[in-house]
Amino acid sequence: MDYSSQLRELLNFTIQEKASDLHISVGHPPVLRISGRLIPLIKFKKITSGDSQGLAFELMTEEQRERFLQKKEIDFSYNFEGRARFRINIFFASGNISSALRLIPAKIPTIEELNLPPILHQFTKPSQGFVLVTGPSSHGKSTTLAALLDEVNHTRNDHIITIEDPIEYVFEDDRCIIDQREVYQDTISFAQALRSTFRQDPDVIMVGEMRDLETMATAISAAETGHLVFATLHTNSASQSIHRIVDSFPPLQQSQVRAQLSGSLLGVISQRLIPRIKGGLIPTCEIMINTSAVANLIRENKIHELPLVIETSAEIGMASLNRSLANLVRAKEISLENALLYSLNPVELKKLLRY
Repeated sequence: MDYSSQLRELLNFTIQEKASDLHISVGHPPVLRISGRLIPLIKFKKITSGDSQGLAFELMTEEQRERFLQKKEIDFSYNFEGRARFRINIFFASGNISSALRLIPAKIPTIEELNLPPILHQFTKPSQGFVLVTGPSSHGKSTTLAALLDEVNHTRNDHIITIEDPIEYVFEDDRCIIDQREVYQDTISFAQALRSTFRQDPDVIMVGEMRDLETMATAISAAETGHLVFATLHTNSASQSIHRIVDSFPPLQQSQVRAQLSGSLLGVISQRLIPRIKGGLIPTCEIMINTSAVANLIRENKIHELPLVIETSAEIGMASLNRSLANLVRAKEISLENALLYSLNPVELKKLLRY
């Protein structure tokens, strides 16, 4: 079987159809995700166990195959003929190999092109502080981070270091020097790479994912000591993000961490990608900016009161998720049904929309 030609055909088709993801699983034809929906490619035959292994091994180097067989799963990026990049996860499921390929656009989009709120420009300007981009998996966090970093690249003369697993968007140096480090290829772990940045003279640091206590602690320290730090978390809201970070530390350290966060945090962007009525996806964001009121609530462990401050601070650029969803429904960008599906408080959303 010529898996090289089959793979090339599948990747070309993914790009041509502007899909976000390609799934290869035994017992199904290849499946694309387009505008959030899974579309089986019925013109292709169902994937056999041999096909799934052949296609997966075609994507990997020999070293990656060895690591995959040892660890049973692997993340890496793949450059397809210089035309597109894919973020790939290959894993075992019921004894067979499955692959999930995320298409990464060649051009890094701007904040405007992503339909993100203009207030996000504010987070690219400070010389130090901590910016969190949060939300569920596959809801555009990496793309938002890339847009923020690329704005820094075009507007400031800085040294940017990214720590990613794997590298997704590839930046072209403009006014900045940008060093992109991939976990397992260029460094052992997020935590080790982040510790090392203190000796690498960065101005801006991007942490692809804060997975452990040491990474969180080092990121907060970096934000306190003259660096602008961007990071992601798999959380659903600003208040949940603060809880997640604080609760990761032992009880005796939590008061200190709240004090550090209250001083270093610039803001939290918590986003979802919602199916658009006219096709495609549109982001909706909860945006929290660290004002003195927000800092006091974090320091005093009154994190449950943060949503109220966000809701009542629209004049300075904050936005609750429900307010953002309601605005998109009124603008006829998204359906009420989808707004309620993605809301964390559907009852409140109905009140906002007077339903």
